[in-house]
Amino acid sequence: MSTLDTIVQLIYLAAAACFVLGLHQMNSPATARNGNRLSAAGMATAIIGTVVLIAAGDMGTVNVSAWVIIAAGVVVGGGLGLYTARTVQMTAMPQLVSVFNAVGGGAAALIAIDDYIRLSGAAGVPIPLEISIPTVLDVIIGSITFTGSVIAAGKLQGLIGGQPIILPGSRLVTAALAAVAVVGALFLFVGNISLPVFALILLAGLLFGVTMVLPIGGADMPVVISLLNSFTGTAVAMAGFVLSDPVLIIAGALVGASGAILTKLMADAMNRSVLNIMVGGFGTGDAATGAATGGPGGSVREIGADDAAIQLAYAQHVIIVPGYGLAVAQAQHGVRELAELLEARGVDVKYAIHPVAGRMPGHMNVLLAEANVPYPQLKEMDEINPEFERADVALVVGANDVTNPAARSNTASPIYGMPILDVDKAHSIIVIKRSMRPGYAGIDNELYLNPKTGMLFADAKDGLAQLVAAVKAV
Repeated sequence: MSTLDTIVQLIYLAAAACFVLGLHQMNSPATARNGNRLSAAGMATAIIGTVVLIAAGDMGTVNVSAWVIIAAGVVVGGGLGLYTARTVQMTAMPQLVSVFNAVGGGAAALIAIDDYIRLSGAAGVPIPLEISIPTVLDVIIGSITFTGSVIAAGKLQGLIGGQPIILPGSRLVTAALAAVAVVGALFLFVGNISLPVFALILLAGLLFGVTMVLPIGGADMPVVISLLNSFTGTAVAMAGFVLSDPVLIIAGALVGASGAILTKLMADAMNRSVLNIMVGGFGTGDAATGAATGGPGGSVREIGADDAAIQLAYAQHVIIVPGYGLAVAQAQHGVRELAELLEARGVDVKYAIHPVAGRMPGHMNVLLAEANVPYPQLKEMDEINPEFERADVALVVGANDVTNPAARSNTASPIYGMPILDVDKAHSIIVIKRSMRPGYAGIDNELYLNPKTGMLFADAKDGLAQLVAAVKAV
C-alpha cells in the first residue's frame, strides 16, 4: 500500500468515526444539531478522500468530461439539498425524508445495476458469489426503498389517499413478487449470468415497494418512514460491498441498524409488531370524519379562552401535549410564548412527547427545538406519564390518538394496548382542536367526553394566540 493509500484510508477512518460520534449525539435533542454537523463533516471528509484517490489515478483514469459530470452532480445535488432544507416547512419534513429515502435507495440500486451489467459483459467469466450476493441484494432493497418511499411521500403529501388502499388480491401479488425476487436471486447466486432474470428481480422489487406501502394507513406512516430509512441504509451498505468502499459500508450499516432499532421501538410504542404494520389496513388517514359532538357515555364540554387562561395562570404544574395539529398550524412559537408567560407567573411547564406524535420519528422534538423550547422541558412518554396525576392542567394541542384512553380501557378499539400519554389522569384537561374529527386511527377520542375535559375549538395557532392574550389579561 502506497503512502497516499494509507493517508486516504486514515481519512476514511476519520470519516467513519465522525459518523459514529454524530449518530451518538443525535440520541438527544440537546446535541442533535452538533451530531448532524459532525456527520456532515464526516461525509465531506470522505468525499475529499475519494476525490484525492481519483485525482491520483488510483481508481482508474477519469477524463475531463467525467470530472464535469461529477462537479455538476455535486453542485446540483448539494444545491437542491440546501434549498429544500431551508425552504420546506416542518409539516412537510416527513415527505422530504421520504423523498431522500427514495433518492438514497434508488442511487444504491443504480450502482448495483451498473456493476452487474459491466460484469455480465465479461463473456465466460462467472461472477464471484461475494460480489453477486451484495449486488442482487442491493438492487432488491434499493428498488423497494425507491418506490415504497415515493408512495409514502405521496400519502403524506395528500397526492395519494392516506387511508389503506387494499386492492383485490394485492397481498397475493405482494407474496408472488417476493417469491420472484427470492427465486431469481438464488438462480443468480449459483453462478448463472442472466440480464433478463436480473431485470425481472429489479421489476419485482419496484412493484413490491408499491404493493407493500399502499395498504398501510396514515396512522402507521411514522413507522413506515423509519423502516424505509433502514432499508436505505442497508442498500447503501450493499453498494459499499459492490464498490469495495469501507465508508459506504460503515455509513450504510449505521443507518440501517439505527433505523431498524428505531422501527422496533416505534412499533412497540404502538403495541404492534412490525409485520402487523407492514400487512397494512390500519388507520384511515385524512379521509376519516367523526361525529360532530360526543358519543355514548358522555358529552363534549366547550370552554372559552378566558376560562382556559384562568386555569392555566393559577396552576402550579402544567403539561403541554403537542401533536400533529400543532405542526400543521405552525403553532410551535405560540406554544413557547404561552409557556414563557406561565413560567413568569411561577408555573412549572413541561412537554409530553409521545414516540409516534406527528408523522415521523422525533417530529415534535425538532419542531419545538425550532421554536427554542428548552430541551430539559421535553419529556418522553415513560418519563412524563407518572407526572400527569400531579398536573393541575394538561393542555393538549392538536394531539389525538396518542391521548385516547380507549387504548387502555376498550378491548374492541383498534388501538387497544397502544401505550398512550396519561392525559386523562390530570386534574383538568384543556384540548385545543379545530373540530371533533378523529385522528389517523379513524376513531373517536374518549378523552373529549371526560368531564374534566374542556374543548377550545380553534386552529392551534389561533387558539394559542387567544390563550396568550387571555393570560396576559389575568
